[in-house]
Amino acid sequence: MAEKQHASDTTEGKPDAAAEAARKRQRQELELQRERILDERTSNPIRRAALEAALADIEAKLSSIS
Repeated sequence: MAEKQHASDTTEGKPDAAAEAARKRQRQELELQRERILDERTSNPIRRAALEAALADIEAKLSSIS
């Protein structure tokens, strides 16, 4: 309960703070996805192409957030 009150106190009166927090969460999610993709090593060329495409998409999203 106290955590919810603290969270609302820190974003109250600051509409940009909520947007910034959302961008930060989205960036963290994309970075985790990127790490997962980089960890998946495969010799299958079709799977590798799919992973490279997904990585390129994530990189584009990360650059648009920055």
